[in-house]
Amino acid sequence: MKRFYKITFIFTALLVTSIISCKKSFLEEAPRTVTIADLLNSPEDGAQKFIGAVYNKLYTWHVHSFPWIGISSITSDDADKGSLLGDVGTDKDLLDHWTFDENTFSFNEVWRGNYEGIGRACYALQYIPIMDLPQQEKDRYIGEAKLLRAYFYWNLVRVFGGVPKIDHVLESLDEIIAATNRASVAEIYAFMEEDLNDAIAKLPPTIPASENGRVSKYAAEALLAKVSLYQQKWIQANSMCDNIIANTQFQLLDDYSMIWREAGEFSSESIWEVNAIGTQPNLGVEGWAGTQYPRGPIGWGFNTPSQDLVDTYAAADKRKAGTIIVTGQTMWDGKFIDPVTAINPYYNFKAYFSTTQETYDGDNWQCNKNYRIFRLGEIYLIKAEAENALNNNEEAKKYLNKIRTRAGLPNTLATDEQLKDSIYAERRLEMAFEHDRTFDLIRTGRAEAVLGPLGFKPDRHNVFPIPQIQIDKSGNKLQQNPNY
Repeated sequence: MKRFYKITFIFTALLVTSIISCKKSFLEEAPRTVTIADLLNSPEDGAQKFIGAVYNKLYTWHVHSFPWIGISSITSDDADKGSLLGDVGTDKDLLDHWTFDENTFSFNEVWRGNYEGIGRACYALQYIPIMDLPQQEKDRYIGEAKLLRAYFYWNLVRVFGGVPKIDHVLESLDEIIAATNRASVAEIYAFMEEDLNDAIAKLPPTIPASENGRVSKYAAEALLAKVSLYQQKWIQANSMCDNIIANTQFQLLDDYSMIWREAGEFSSESIWEVNAIGTQPNLGVEGWAGTQYPRGPIGWGFNTPSQDLVDTYAAADKRKAGTIIVTGQTMWDGKFIDPVTAINPYYNFKAYFSTTQETYDGDNWQCNKNYRIFRLGEIYLIKAEAENALNNNEEAKKYLNKIRTRAGLPNTLATDEQLKDSIYAERRLEMAFEHDRTFDLIRTGRAEAVLGPLGFKPDRHNVFPIPQIQIDKSGNKLQQNPNY
C-alpha cells in the first residue's frame, strides 16, 4: 500500500526552497529553506512566502513552458513543430501529428506542474487563515490562493477532462487513496467557480505598480468569464465581461504589436500577466520565450506559425505583423532574422524579446518576457460570443468591431446567421499563439473538421490521455480516458 505515497500530484510536504513573491523586491531575496513552524511564527513574512510559493509555479517549465506549448499550441492548425526536421523536441513531433499516447512526456509534465501548484495553494489556504494578520490582508492572500488554484485546475480540465479534486492538504493514507478518484468535468468546474467567486469577493480591484504580477478581482472575473464560456453559461460570461469592461482602467492598446513588447507590459489592456525579470536575479518563465525564439544561438525555434495561419490574415490586418516573424525580415529593434540560422520560414512574434532594446542580461532561459494570461482583447471576444448566443447580435457586433477596428479592418458584414463563425474566425486571428486554439476548436465542435487532416480523431482526442505514470503510481486506481 505504500505505493500511494508516491503519487506525484499530491503535494505532501511544503518545500519553500525558492522563496518567490509577486513583488519584485521579494523576488530578489536569496533562496533559503524554512519550515511551516517558521512561517507560522512570523505571520507577515510567512504569509508572503506561502503565497509566493504558489505564484512560483507560474514560472515553471511544467506549467507554462515547453510541455504546455506543445499541448496547447503545436497541436493546433496555427502552428507547426518548427526547429530542425530531426529535432523532435522530445515529443513535439508526436503532438504536431496527433500520434501521441499515454506515455508521451509532455502530459505528465503538465499534470505534475499544475498539481504541484494546487498542492501549494492548499497549503496556503490551510495555514494563512490561522495566521495573526489583519483580516483585509488575510482575505487578499486567500483570494490569491483560490484564484491560482482555480487557474491550475483550468489548465488540467481542458487537457484531461475530469481529474482528481484536491481541495485540502492530504495528511492521511486514506485521503491520498481517495484522491485517486477522478471528479467529473462538471464537478471540477463547480469547484473552480466556487473558488473564483470567493476570490472576486476578496481581491482588490487595482494593483499598484510596485506589486505588478499579483492578481486582482478582475483577473478572477476574467477567468470566471472564460470558465463560463466553456460551459456555455452565457449570462454569467456576459456579466463577468461587463464588470471588466465597465472599469475604465482597461483599454485596448492602439498598436497590437506593442502588447508583446516590454514597453507593453502591464498596459491598459493587461488584466493578468506573469511578471518576469530579465536582470539578476533572473526570474522569467523557464524557457517559454527561448524555446520559441528564432532558431540560432539564442532560440530553439519551436512552435512556428503554419502557412495556413499566415494565409488567413487579410493583407490589411495589422495583427499579422504583431503575430508572425518572417525569416529574412529586420525586427523593430534592428535585429536581422538570418535565414542561415533561422531556417524556418516563420516564427512567433509574441515570444520575441530584444537582446539590445529591452532588459536582457544574456539569460535566454529566464529572460524578461512576461507571460500574458488575460487581456481586454479577449474579453471583448468572449463578450461578443456570449451576446451572440443570447441573440443580442447588434451588441455582439459592437465588440467584434472594436477588435476589427484596432486590427485596421472594416466593420463586419456578417449576417446574423454568419456572425458566430465570424466571431470564431476573429478569435483565431486575435488570439493566435496565446495557447487557446486547440481548446477553442474542441469546445466549439469544430476540431474534427479543422484538425482531422492533421490526425485528430474525435472518439479519442477530445481530451488528452491521463499520463500512464500517474496511473501506475496510483496502483491503477486512476482511470484512463477512453480509447487510450
